[in-house]
Amino acid sequence: MFGRLVAGLLVVGLAIGVWALWPRDDPEPSQTTLPEAADTTTTTTTPADTTTTVVPTSTTTGGAGVVTTVEEAEQILRDLWFGWFEGIYNEDEERIREVVASQSQLDAAIAQFGLMEFNGPPTRAGLNFLGTELLYTDSDCLAVWADFSIGFRNAETTGVHLMRWTDTGWKLVNLWPLRDDLWEQDCEAQLEPLS
Repeated sequence: MFGRLVAGLLVVGLAIGVWALWPRDDPEPSQTTLPEAADTTTTTTTPADTTTTVVPTSTTTGGAGVVTTVEEAEQILRDLWFGWFEGIYNEDEERIREVVASQSQLDAAIAQFGLMEFNGPPTRAGLNFLGTELLYTDSDCLAVWADFSIGFRNAETTGVHLMRWTDTGWKLVNLWPLRDDLWEQDCEAQLEPLS
């Protein structure tokens, strides 16, 4: 009798644990806050294969700021990739233009209209980071090595996600599959207007 009671309590405990830890779709934030550099911020950058050390920045709206934490980088990536997938899902070129700063990223997204398979509509909560590392960060360029799953597609992506600061905020420029690829050139290249 005691064994059945313990087994029953164990099953109930596991059920409660699964329910408590089960991922839920968070409501979409109504506004994204991007980091802003404080007026007195100074930075010291190191070669592209190491993390940058910086004086802390504020997170109010405004001009470009240096991303100093993995959490900030993940939030920026989540918002940008959500917009990219949402644009493909809805076949909305303007939505994609809001999150990309390179013609290659725009063209790649448009080429997927009607082809990319989804399990349901994209959500920010459907982008789950499995590993993230800041490779390079300054006020104009952000390179992040990230591995994340895409729940609304049953897919995963890994690589160097390169973003540049524009007059409307951080935008995707390129995705390099290997950490040792020549992604540094994207930080120095002049951004061309999208056609």
